[in-house]
Amino acid sequence: MSKYPAASRADHERYCAIGVWTKVRNARGKTGTHHVTYELALPDGRVLRTRISHPPNRTTYGAALWAHILRDQLEVSEEEFWKCLETGTPPDRGEEVEKREALPADLIFQLVHRFRVPEQEVKQMTKAQAVARLQECWAKEVE
Repeated sequence: MSKYPAASRADHERYCAIGVWTKVRNARGKTGTHHVTYELALPDGRVLRTRISHPPNRTTYGAALWAHILRDQLEVSEEEFWKCLETGTPPDRGEEVEKREALPADLIFQLVHRFRVPEQEVKQMTKAQAVARLQECWAKEVE
């Protein structure tokens, strides 16, 4: 028996709002769907997805369904869920990984294979740095 109250659809939606989940589909957005779908991009690159039956009201979830939602969709404990609603602070999902623009494959190939720039060095470059380095390599080649 849980020490927490039964969670409602409204609690679920409020949790998504606090955690800055992105609404990707609503009940009116597509014929035949009776759910609102949210996504959350995690620092490790995974994307969580959760669905809330429409309308997101005070209707409560059964214990088994709620356990599934917590474990497989929200990836939080019941304690973390209720703490989020109580404090208005989303659960800690780890540090944000710096997002950088991906380097085009042909740029990497030119630097690593044609101009013999160490691959580890190329991996540390931003796109602008890699382009500048390639231009330097071409300029030296012409000289």
